[in-house]
Amino acid sequence: MKRSNEVTLTATEQGCAERLARFFPRALAVRVPVQVTSLRAGGTRLREATVVEFGGSEHAIFLSSLPLEFDDRVQIERDRNDSAAEATVIAVQYHEGRKAVAVRFLQGPCAWVTQP
Repeated sequence: MKRSNEVTLTATEQGCAERLARFFPRALAVRVPVQVTSLRAGGTRLREATVVEFGGSEHAIFLSSLPLEFDDRVQIERDRNDSAAEATVIAVQYHEGRKAVAVRFLQGPCAWVTQP
């Protein structure tokens, strides 16, 4: 059996992010590979690889398995060019066992989210 580090998104997973994105009319459909790190108090930092599905200069929406809740802080790093931004969770959407998370960037607009 061969293991793969690649993530295959199904229609169900895409539907979860799309459902959340409808509350952010300026968000564009993007596919940006990122690393998301939870910045919760207490020193425990959980990290996962995911893909920003929808984004804009002030927001990003991605699927996550991290235990993120409203007002949690995260760091999002783009895999390709070492760009990083801190953000706070502003919405969570659950759908068919999946979770989409919307965050707002804390340091203002973040242009790399919508750049190829």
